[in-house]
Amino acid sequence: MPKIKKIAVFTSGGDSPGMNACIRSVVRAGVSFNVDVYGIYRGFQGMIEGEIKLLESRDVSNIIQKGGTILKSARSKDFMEKEGRAKAAAQLRKNEIDAVIAIGGDGTFTGAKIFQQEHDIPFIGIPGTIDNDLYGTDRTIGYDTALNTVVDAVDKIRDTADSHDRLFFVEVMGKDAGFIALRSGIACGAEAILIPENKTDVNELLQILKDGKKRNKNSSIVIVAEGDDTGGAIEIAKQVKARNNDYDTRVTILGHIQRGGSPSCSDRVLASRLGVAAVQALAEGKNKVMVGEVNGQMTFTDFEKSIKHHQKIEKGLEELARVLAQ
Repeated sequence: MPKIKKIAVFTSGGDSPGMNACIRSVVRAGVSFNVDVYGIYRGFQGMIEGEIKLLESRDVSNIIQKGGTILKSARSKDFMEKEGRAKAAAQLRKNEIDAVIAIGGDGTFTGAKIFQQEHDIPFIGIPGTIDNDLYGTDRTIGYDTALNTVVDAVDKIRDTADSHDRLFFVEVMGKDAGFIALRSGIACGAEAILIPENKTDVNELLQILKDGKKRNKNSSIVIVAEGDDTGGAIEIAKQVKARNNDYDTRVTILGHIQRGGSPSCSDRVLASRLGVAAVQALAEGKNKVMVGEVNGQMTFTDFEKSIKHHQKIEKGLEELARVLAQ
């Protein structure tokens, strides 16, 4: 591979806390490696429309603590078409971009993989998603912050639940994966945790709640991942109410507050490490891989593998949740 002189970085898909810290890291690493770093605004759509700007060290000052992404993010229907990808490639060549760093999730990496195959421009991926569902890394950027946001919110809900002897169903993000639900549920002392990986049995849930009442529990919290097979917290609450009307039931959907906020220390450090590792990987000639952290070490996983082989739920944590809910 020819020497890398100019690289571009962009964020795509849903925003996650720590993306700005990662952008900062990529730019500062570029300075260290004597490589110019350009920011692509609004993801793949901005790539197509040529929204590309040189980022210097001072441009990323005072952003490590900020949530969201200074480069913005957008869905791009145009990029799904071959013609749109050709326009994006033309814009990169016009700006003499030698390689690209993509911060996002599996949709981002799928797009990058197809684009790279068609136009032979080196790509490195950095996992930025609160869902933590990418294979090849123990944690994704934003996951830790999202967990802490959920725990803080549910702790407050618990106060109200205890005060009124109520049953709360709290819906958290996780369309295809239950990582946020499972870990936050354990941390919040939830009586039950419903995740997409397991089929929900309403009768079993009712028995858990009934057993809790026998042990003089005066309130209950059920954490529900949005991708649970019943259809989410509102639907499962309806089913429970229909079978047992004794519960004073409430539903809270946490929604997009899980995406926002200042990133945790853990996410800032992870984002910083991954950003530097991505630039270094390009300098060493790596391509079509996602950089991740496994057991504290930087690792590289092919896009194909990181997309197809989703991170699996730890069965030990599911058993831990059941034991602690007694």
